[in-house]
Order: sequence, then C-alpha cells, then structure tokens
Amino acid sequence: MITSPEQKIVDAAITSRRSIRAFLPDPVSREDIEAILGVAARAPSGTNTQPWRVHVLTGATRERLSSEILKAHNDPDLARRHAEEYAYYPREWKSPFIERRRKVGWDLYGLLGLSRDNKAGMHAQHGRNYVFFDAPVGMIFTIDRIMEQGSWLDYGMFLQNIMVAARGRGLDTCPQAAFTPFHGIIREVLQLPENEMVVCGMALGYADPARIENTLVTEREPVTSFARFLD
Repeated sequence: MITSPEQKIVDAAITSRRSIRAFLPDPVSREDIEAILGVAARAPSGTNTQPWRVHVLTGATRERLSSEILKAHNDPDLARRHAEEYAYYPREWKSPFIERRRKVGWDLYGLLGLSRDNKAGMHAQHGRNYVFFDAPVGMIFTIDRIMEQGSWLDYGMFLQNIMVAARGRGLDTCPQAAFTPFHGIIREVLQLPENEMVVCGMALGYADPARIENTLVTEREPVTSFARFLD
C-alpha cells in the first residue's frame, strides 16, 4: 500500500491528538480559532441540520466561569446541588469498559504522584478541568433541546473535527464532559437561553511540554479486537 503525503498529514493530525491537561499561556489568535471552527463545520449532519453551537471563552468571561464553577466544586454542599442533564457515562459499568476507565485514571494519577488515598489531591486535579487546564481558550458547546440522538452523533463528528484541525495547526485540546454537571452556572454566566443544553467543554491552546501529565498516551485496542471482516 502506497501512502500519499496527504494521507500522512491527515493520519498524523488524528493519531497525534491527545487529551492535554496542562497548557502554556501563549495566546491563540481569533483568526486561528475561526479557521478551526470553519473547518470543523464541514462535519456531516443529518439533512444538514448542523446542530452545534459554540461559545468561545477568553479573558474575563473565561475567568468568571472558572471561578464560579470552582466555588461549587470545592464546596460539598454546593456541589450536591448540581447534576448532569444527560448521562454521558453508563449508569452501570461492566467489563471491558470499567477496566479501561480505571486504567486511564490511575495512569494519570500515577504520573502526578497521587495515591489512591489522596482524595484531596484527586479532587484538586479534577478541579483543573474548570480552569480549562490553564488553556488560553475555553469552549462550551450547546445543542437545542429539540434535537434527538442522531444530532448528538453528528455533534461528535464536529467535535472530532475541531480537535484534528487544531492539531493541524500545532495546537492541542482536551474535550471535557466534566462541565456538564454545572450547566446551571454555565447558563447563568453565559446567559444561555433555556432551549440550549450544555454538551461539553473543551480546552484549546499549546501543550506545556514540561508537564508530566502531558506524557500520558492512552492505549487503543487493535483493529482485530473490534472489527469484523465479512466476505
């Protein structure tokens, strides 16, 4: 099989994508952000519905959102008042999914020197989601409540396009479901209309190569374990 230069570029952008959990403060230009979103918008969607809506946060708005969510995250009484609007993860875990989930968690905590009994350290690390891991750009994604499951599948392709287009420009990302329980705070700070539902967040910026958490590379199953080839 001959691989063309174009294939190599696309494959490199996809395979080099990782969830980055520590960013440099270097700014990302609005021109680059708009270009990434413009490319991502070529994602397919059923009957071209294009169900995505993106709220790009920098500066004071980003700081205010982070501050308000961290306030709730760090106060057990406040945290209990917040719950996700949709189930991102299964209500009941089973093999092999639970083992994969545990492995990535303990691999990350192991790099950071966090033992299983260090609950405070793990809580603080989880809280870094809410400052977008110090990325200069945070994004919150929403969808109209009338849209059904098919549109959420379309949305996933849009999100993937953002992450791949970012890699093509030397930028990194971290998609963040951690924001979903705090949709009420997000709605208030961003002044979202009631018909908009929070899908997830995402950090965008340049990875800090000095941070050990960014050395984490998660494993993937071989093609033969999840694909059937039927003649």
